[in-house]
Amino acid sequence: MEILKLENVKKYYGSEKNITKAVNDLSLKVEEGEFVAIMGASGSGKTTLLNCISTIDEVTSGHIYVGDKDITELKEKELARFRRENLGFIFQDFNLLNTLTISENISLALIINKENPNEVDKKVKDIANKLGISEILNKYPYEVSGGQKQRCACARALINKPKLILADEPTGALDSKSSRMLLETMEEMNKKLNATILMVTHDSFSASFCARVLFLKDGKIFNEIRRGEKSRKEFFNEILDVLTLLGGDVSNVK
Repeated sequence: MEILKLENVKKYYGSEKNITKAVNDLSLKVEEGEFVAIMGASGSGKTTLLNCISTIDEVTSGHIYVGDKDITELKEKELARFRRENLGFIFQDFNLLNTLTISENISLALIINKENPNEVDKKVKDIANKLGISEILNKYPYEVSGGQKQRCACARALINKPKLILADEPTGALDSKSSRMLLETMEEMNKKLNATILMVTHDSFSASFCARVLFLKDGKIFNEIRRGEKSRKEFFNEILDVLTLLGGDVSNVK
């Protein structure tokens, strides 16, 4: 089943005489349960693409479907509701609120949607149990470890059972140990909880946890590779090979 489908999406900036084609007639599909990375050099269009999918930015032309809903046709109020009900987000700095407990941070989206408090409590306990953070639900973010904060952020992204989870450079501000912990959690979300994840990253190490990697260049898909039965190390090396072809900087790979 297709969770995400883009048809001839274009996102242009500037005037007719000085136009920037950030996303240039791009089409792609993501199936239910996939873990997909989007890679590319700075200016390749990967963040703009993610912004269009997340409804933060409007496309110039083309269509984006999440499930059977064409999000390019939705009005502003419809988009806010659509985001709350269908999309989960994992941010680079996690965006946890220190004045709320871990439980309250996880349940925030459900509370905004005015769900029954008993149902909210049940859902929070269920997802916390699955991600191994049940014992810290009554603590505050400043009282828990970095790894526990990461799992809280992942629980918050999963709590409303979104069709699609979007992650923009989620390991960008983390050290190598924390990066690995977060990526292993995301891999667990994908494999055990069947979460569909689309991640933008510049980092080959992060991308090697995915099942498929799309490489962007000048707003278009330059190449696509799948992990299949390869080990993560083999897939990592294949990603590096494509980046070399792409002209990407691989000198800072973790």
